[in-house]
Amino acid sequence: MVSQSQDNGNGQTALAPIDIKPLLTKLWPTTNDVTPAEIAEAISHFFTNQVTEAQTASLLMSLHFTKMDFRADVLAESARVMREAAAPIPVKELREVIERRGRKEGNYGGGLCDIVGTGGDSHNTFNISTTSSILASALLLVSKHGNKASTSKSGSADLVNNMKPRPPIISAVRPDTLVKAYSATNYTFLFAPIFHTGMRYVAPIRKQLPWRTIFNNIGPLANPVEDVLEARVIGVARKELGPAFAEALKIAGCKKALVICGEEELDEVSCAGRTLCWMLKDRAGGEVEIEHFTVQPSDFGLSAHPLDTVSPGKEPAENAEILSRILHNELPDDSPLLEFVLMNTAALLVVSGICEANASDMGHEDDGNVVQERGPGGQRWKEGVRRARWALKSGQAWKQWEAFVDVTNEIGA
Repeated sequence: MVSQSQDNGNGQTALAPIDIKPLLTKLWPTTNDVTPAEIAEAISHFFTNQVTEAQTASLLMSLHFTKMDFRADVLAESARVMREAAAPIPVKELREVIERRGRKEGNYGGGLCDIVGTGGDSHNTFNISTTSSILASALLLVSKHGNKASTSKSGSADLVNNMKPRPPIISAVRPDTLVKAYSATNYTFLFAPIFHTGMRYVAPIRKQLPWRTIFNNIGPLANPVEDVLEARVIGVARKELGPAFAEALKIAGCKKALVICGEEELDEVSCAGRTLCWMLKDRAGGEVEIEHFTVQPSDFGLSAHPLDTVSPGKEPAENAEILSRILHNELPDDSPLLEFVLMNTAALLVVSGICEANASDMGHEDDGNVVQERGPGGQRWKEGVRRARWALKSGQAWKQWEAFVDVTNEIGA
């Protein structure tokens, strides 16, 4: 696949079309001769608008029906080219501001964290990962990677755009403003179209297809601040994707991550029953291992609640009102929705390593009741919930949200 430059008629240099017919031919009826590198190279040309709509759709459909978009090596390579095509991030400057902020605690190095799901689980639950990302920002530096809804009524961007008394200007968070944002707040929302500009060529094609495509899977693996991302939780809506995502993260060099799938095929830690977990752990000598285990609400010290109690299926404005109530600590402590949020927030806090902090290191964040108990995977899930509750009751989660709103409105103005 060789590209050449040509004039597009507007005095601008455009890249010549790329013919991926040879790859498409190899994808059916067998995929034995196709390598992840070949697929990733073809996908890389999507972002420069060099592949026709027909061939783009054909590759997306082929990957879907051959299930190659479930393979760890394909996901890892494809996510890599998607990240490489994203807007360049000021890595050095970001590392400097992270160091200045000095958020290190326990086994948390003070770096950026994310919690995200693939979506498409058809359970219509509340925007759990977005809410949890805001709660976690009371203690961690968070880079929530998100977009507008594609398979639900209320995507993460739709939710935050409807927050009151005034919403943040999420389009103001760009590569050149990230340092300013993190100088003012622990939280940023990375609106995918701002960073993954090449996806504008793919989006109209995806909308015309009735199936989920590889981009539903590699999107959560393509956080644009990957180079400074310390820890992440990724929810998958298919159980068979769990091991593939964990392995894809390992291939990419990730050292702290938790891949989760509720047994109901839910892309969150389930409040109703068991959740399958694949955890990346950095062992002595720098070797990363993947440990598989399950958690359930009781491991967090919380009650189980049927999914229909946390599946409002509401419009973004209604969900934003619920989010505001949560952040103002207006829900009862045993509210099913609140406990659902707390579990998922706890998961990110655990993965970050902050729950390994000693009580003496916590200062004002310690209420004197540090939970030492360890549960599945040897992790302190109940301590994660304790600290998530502190984020709400102390007002720190709302404080970080307000700072994010203020700085984005200042930049946007």
